[in-house]
Amino acid sequence: MSIIQKPQNFSALLGQIQQADSQLTKLASKAVNISLTLRNWLIGYYIAEYQLQGQDRADYGEQLFEKLAKQLKSLAVSRVDARELRRYTQFYQTYPHIRETLTPELKLQSLEMGDNISQIQNQSTTLWQTQVVSRLSFSHLVELIAIADPIKRQFYEVEAMQAQWSVRELKRQINSLYYERSGLSNNKAQLQQLANQSDPKNTPGLVIRDPYVFEFIGLKPQEVMSETHLEAQLIKKLEDFMLELGHGFCFEAKQKRILIGDDYYFIDLVFYHRILKCHVLVDLKLEDFNHTNIGQLNTYVSWYKANMMAQGDQPPIGILLCTNQNNALAEYALAGMDNQLFVSKYQLELPKPETMKAFIEQQIQQLAADSE
Repeated sequence: MSIIQKPQNFSALLGQIQQADSQLTKLASKAVNISLTLRNWLIGYYIAEYQLQGQDRADYGEQLFEKLAKQLKSLAVSRVDARELRRYTQFYQTYPHIRETLTPELKLQSLEMGDNISQIQNQSTTLWQTQVVSRLSFSHLVELIAIADPIKRQFYEVEAMQAQWSVRELKRQINSLYYERSGLSNNKAQLQQLANQSDPKNTPGLVIRDPYVFEFIGLKPQEVMSETHLEAQLIKKLEDFMLELGHGFCFEAKQKRILIGDDYYFIDLVFYHRILKCHVLVDLKLEDFNHTNIGQLNTYVSWYKANMMAQGDQPPIGILLCTNQNNALAEYALAGMDNQLFVSKYQLELPKPETMKAFIEQQIQQLAADSE
């Protein structure tokens, strides 16, 4: 069926819209993924070459990545923390032959993988790495470059492409020692079948939601994390509400991204309270209260306590707001705080839970009325 074709009946209309959505979403996903991967590879290439031949490289030495990150951020270049720059350099060093995919003769974006991936392994390294760029997201490649053994790495490349693993599934398979288990298995085909029974496929929608892709195409973290339009509006109104209360609130960040281990998390709102001398973290959930939510907020509070407290600061406070269309709950997370005098003081300075609950309920009603 051609995409450009007049629908003759309702059934044909449904089919053509579905086909257009599927095909063009795949193209968009692939184009964004390839551009992002090549962008990161080029950054790594430039850094590695500078380290080898830069005339003034001795002036920067071990501080190269930190100083480069600072200058790039001032130029509004995204995802260039020193940690990321090291990762891009490692990416280039792990996949040096990606250089050839930049030549017009290979026509990277038009290459398609055949059904039998094992046949590709017998072709040139250049063609194989072209497929790696074309079929795996950069988030996949981040997991792969951490594998030092090139044979083991290519094993996971093949399996990830053949089974269309999501990034989460790739990480799970690596952690489950799938490569080692495959080497010890007498029936590798059966093991492969079992390994791929329950994995979520890496659909174009999942690729486009990749945090790397979102930042690469210019979307802000709030756009990534907002569960619904309602939540986005509530966060904005909540920010204005707390600032309007006064009582020492100084706004610091919205959708604050923090790195815990190898994963990124987002805190809806971050304030500094100049009277209490502490950070106040606010997290909004459009669901009923559960222990997972309070546990997550306590994790954020503990991370801030370990990483963001300055001399003279009191431990941070977390405010959890759980909400649905009928009621709201405000909960304060103290992360084990035992300073009773400070607890008494924050109870005087922070808005009362009843005030927070009433505000949320009022805003939900107002937003619902505005949408009618």
